[in-house]
Amino acid sequence: MNFRFAYITLLFLIFEACSPRGEKIFGEDISTSSEQILAGKKLFEQNCSTCHNFNENAIGPNLSGLTRQVETDWIKRFIKNPQEFFLAKDERALRLLAIYKNEMPAYPAFSDQDLDAVLSYLHTFETLPIEILGDTTSNLIPEKILDSGIRLELEFFAQLPASDTVPALAKMTKMEPIPGTNRLMINDQRIGIYELVDQKPQLYLDLLQQKPDMVSKPGWATGVGSFAFHPEFDKNGLFYTAHTEPGGTQPSDFGYTDSLAVFMQWVLTEWKADSPSAKIFKGSNREVLRIDNSSQAHGMQELTFNPNSKKGDPDFGLLYIGYGDGGTAEKRFAHISNHGGAGIYSSILRIDPAGKDGKNGKYGIPKINPFAGAPGKAGEVLAFGFRNPNRIFWNESGILFATDIGQHSIEEINLIEPGKFYGWPIREGRFMINPFGSFRTLYPLPKDDAEKGVTYPLIQLEHDETVAVIGGYFLPEGNLKGDFIFGDIPTGRLFLADLNQRPTPEVKSLKVIFEGKETTMEELVGGRVDLKFGIDAEKQVYIMSKNQGKIYKIINTL
Repeated sequence: MNFRFAYITLLFLIFEACSPRGEKIFGEDISTSSEQILAGKKLFEQNCSTCHNFNENAIGPNLSGLTRQVETDWIKRFIKNPQEFFLAKDERALRLLAIYKNEMPAYPAFSDQDLDAVLSYLHTFETLPIEILGDTTSNLIPEKILDSGIRLELEFFAQLPASDTVPALAKMTKMEPIPGTNRLMINDQRIGIYELVDQKPQLYLDLLQQKPDMVSKPGWATGVGSFAFHPEFDKNGLFYTAHTEPGGTQPSDFGYTDSLAVFMQWVLTEWKADSPSAKIFKGSNREVLRIDNSSQAHGMQELTFNPNSKKGDPDFGLLYIGYGDGGTAEKRFAHISNHGGAGIYSSILRIDPAGKDGKNGKYGIPKINPFAGAPGKAGEVLAFGFRNPNRIFWNESGILFATDIGQHSIEEINLIEPGKFYGWPIREGRFMINPFGSFRTLYPLPKDDAEKGVTYPLIQLEHDETVAVIGGYFLPEGNLKGDFIFGDIPTGRLFLADLNQRPTPEVKSLKVIFEGKETTMEELVGGRVDLKFGIDAEKQVYIMSKNQGKIYKIINTL
């Protein structure tokens, strides 16, 4: 309590007692140019970070929110020559001296350009509310998920060949049929794409052989992240893959500041089969898009076409791409994600693979996209503000949804609307997060939250229920027809929800029955599950585990 009291008192002294009481909005004249912010970040780290940070008071005060509380000119002058203010007995300067006992050194060598850059960087840090919730392993969402009493009866369906000697033995992320056929395709992130023929895997595309620069280490989402067959594959032979290559392998189409190293590149490839009916791919390929990624995480996790779309519909043949923040927020480059629709990171993208008016001339910008042709916006973006939109899916009514893996606290299922902002990196679920502070601390939404224009999740789950959410398909028949099944990647815990419920669908948990015994997925596979889902041409849903590379079919609900 003493620390909390001291913290509140200090914020009051610095930002309330030291700020004018007028109606002026401070910081309106500060540039938000990315280049200027990065130049300011470099200057701050070289000259200021020994005494100041944005999480707590140190040798000098916590500077988060300073530019929104104090006049811009005052801050600039104080940085350049603080002694001027002490000699003039400036009230604000004397209050700071009384608290911190030391005079700040002068920076007379800072040019006006340097000062502008430092203030642009400082301006990326907003003042946080006083009411702190603390470490969010605590009970942010008091309602617990109850057992539905429903059990999914499973039977063993197929086994992928081991692509490593230790779990995960096979790394599938997706299993879906080629549109209009019964051909069931599944990937292994380390290898390529298999077809399950009579429940036996046959290698259809050896992507590693075709793209020798592909890497699938250090794991997580690297390798062949996703695939999608064109809705007219049986006629045109086209399908698409996303895979990773080391940073700097080729020039990228989308990148970021030189101040942040490129760890991986995600590559979108179009493949054209000479014979769509062939059991082994033979044909050509072309690179459609290459995007820099700062880590092995949160890249091009999803490729898909709208399964409800028919020829002649506005989005027929348009490719949806789920792309996360690339790990940039954790590396304190939050502005890369917090782009207001001007960038492609942390976004669900929609492109026309047959078009030519995209950034590199190898794809098109659909005219139905919300930012198509809008100055200063990325025409590829359908919606933005996601940390890791790892699954994109539609119900039978054509409503679009996406799962989004959270940071340390909240998992989300979102109803997706074009042009909307879904909160990351300034929101996690229905809570405020400081992207420059502790990711383990969340805050209540501020009173002016509506001004941020955030669209909040349909479902939010705390990490005492699920650590990394994954969807999921709608069950096709029986007493659960139309309900959405999803789960937790590490533990394999299964959940069920009717996404048509509004405003907040009720979530209940499920268990499984295998060979007549009630069990959990962890018990069934013998450890970490690495849960994924699949579906066949009859809309039957499958549960998959990377642990042993096994695939189970849901044959009944009890």
